[in-house]
Amino acid sequence: MSVNMDKWCEIAKSNMVKRPQGEGRLAGKITIVTGAAQGFGKGIAEELYKEGASVVIADMNEPLAKEVAASLGDRAIAIAVNVSDEESVANMVAQTVEKFGGLDIMLSNAGVVRSGPIAQMERKDFDFVTNVNYTGFFLCAKYAAMIMQAEHEADKNAMFDIITLNSKSGLEGSNKNFAYAGSKFGGIGLTQSFALELCEYNIKVNAICPGNYLDGPLWMDPEKGLFVQYLKAGKVEGAKTVADVRKYYESKVPMNRGCLPLDIARAVVYCVEQEYETGQAIPVTGGQVMLN
Repeated sequence: MSVNMDKWCEIAKSNMVKRPQGEGRLAGKITIVTGAAQGFGKGIAEELYKEGASVVIADMNEPLAKEVAASLGDRAIAIAVNVSDEESVANMVAQTVEKFGGLDIMLSNAGVVRSGPIAQMERKDFDFVTNVNYTGFFLCAKYAAMIMQAEHEADKNAMFDIITLNSKSGLEGSNKNFAYAGSKFGGIGLTQSFALELCEYNIKVNAICPGNYLDGPLWMDPEKGLFVQYLKAGKVEGAKTVADVRKYYESKVPMNRGCLPLDIARAVVYCVEQEYETGQAIPVTGGQVMLN
């Protein structure tokens, strides 16, 4: 590991009294959003920026991330990251501290899906999902916690947040989508465990479990999108077209629509503003999945 995290922890610690101020519910909050060049991540980052946060658009697609950051303004920067690579994650956190002086919110949003029947799933695809969705959350939480623990030493009253964008598939099984669901179930286990360990440092760790963003690239991509994957996998019985698959998923939501980035951003703001809940998995599913 070539990144000297001790150096960046000391810098973040020393900057706790120099935090930028501004307007909005998240004014002065330094935030990383992984997978923020498109989809849920982009929409969430845009909403958090509107609320006054300084935002890192972290993504493997650096050119697209730079476009998003430029469209937001001077409180946004783009950083290339592969969340499944430890040095890449450490470098992302170090660059964030270098630019903004610290870290208040780590939103682990980057995620991938590979679906299909168990007998047809290749090991490489299973590992790919696990490395990004599960191991990636661990790595993001690990390096965020290092900085936040140092900051806690400087200000015992400051609150910090590690949030994973999980899924309703982390709350119930998903037919022919076990690699994804398994990684998300595991992510909730990490959330609860991290929450117990980090509570003493005023670091809250929560998961947000959205319903389906049916208008996002994860679903809509014409080659790799979930509508196409699920149609090919035969996940929706009787479906002949992508439109049939979409109609089926819309019909499962009592609120009669898919989840939107604004819905998730509101849940993120709730997580940050409240000071009492940690280790929670918060559904934002339009009533499709309800906690018992």
